[in-house]
Amino acid sequence: MPKTTVLMSSEETLIARVRRALPSSAAGALRVGIGDDAAVFRPARGWEWVISTDALIEDVHFFTRTHRADAIGYKALARATSDLAAMGAEPRFFLLSMALPPDRAGRWLDACLRGMARAARRFGMTLAGGDTARSQCIALNLTVLGQVAPGRAVLRSGARPGDRIFVSGKLGTGQLGLEIVLRGLSDRARWRKLLRPHLYPDPPVALGRWLANQKLASAMMDLSDGLSTDLTRLCKASGVGARICATRLPMVEVPEPLARRGIEPLQLALHGGEDYQLLFAVPARLAGRIPAARDGASITRIGEIVRGSGIELRTDDGKSVRVAPRGWDHFARRG
Repeated sequence: MPKTTVLMSSEETLIARVRRALPSSAAGALRVGIGDDAAVFRPARGWEWVISTDALIEDVHFFTRTHRADAIGYKALARATSDLAAMGAEPRFFLLSMALPPDRAGRWLDACLRGMARAARRFGMTLAGGDTARSQCIALNLTVLGQVAPGRAVLRSGARPGDRIFVSGKLGTGQLGLEIVLRGLSDRARWRKLLRPHLYPDPPVALGRWLANQKLASAMMDLSDGLSTDLTRLCKASGVGARICATRLPMVEVPEPLARRGIEPLQLALHGGEDYQLLFAVPARLAGRIPAARDGASITRIGEIVRGSGIELRTDDGKSVRVAPRGWDHFARRG
């Protein structure tokens, strides 16, 4: 009995830390939030809920020896929110489930929650509940809820031949930051700016909402696993193929010292993951309404949807090559 009391008290203390750190007041659509067995939502008239979930796991998605705790917390919520942006939804609430070793439940957790709170404020989100558990490694699981006008959620399956293909932001920025970390260069001040997209991604939520509200995108998804993989997924869902042009890809600039280490911009743009930008198709008749930038996000047309399947890349020398999906896949055989 005393042991049970100590464990309950420790968990209650941990939950209190979470409540203090994150926006969690029940109001509006959230009638009952953190502290009860479950949250209670009051659906707003004229809206549909969009729900997604995402996990961030130690030694899979981050390393505590190289990734700051606040960046881990920020990224955990930002990457989950990217799924809402891809549907054209307005982020509203999130649920947080954490599994932690006991030695990470103090100062490390406080720093992690500060980063997550920053992301919550950035995206206008409120904590609605969650769960805690003891574990040998850190695992953060985020369930996010957003709202969208009825019938306005943008799916992956609506692209049609002739549609133009667009991306937001620069491709390969997240992977470039990860390459710097993996090569043990993250402590060098000269590369600090290049690390930011990897550590603190900023999915273009406002752009996604605008595309959905204006009914411009026929299909959309976020770029989390690399263009080659994510565009393949969009094409499969829509039953189409894609033709893209290498000279049109908005590729990250790789400094010469890093290029000498074998880091190539085109490979980052095609296969690098963790950009958390938007990939979307637009009917040809509407493509002229897509600006070069919107709500702080640059927008680039990179190709078009075609009949058939797979991705064809037009190279700098005018040749056409097939592009295999070589982005991130947790269960792909490697090596």
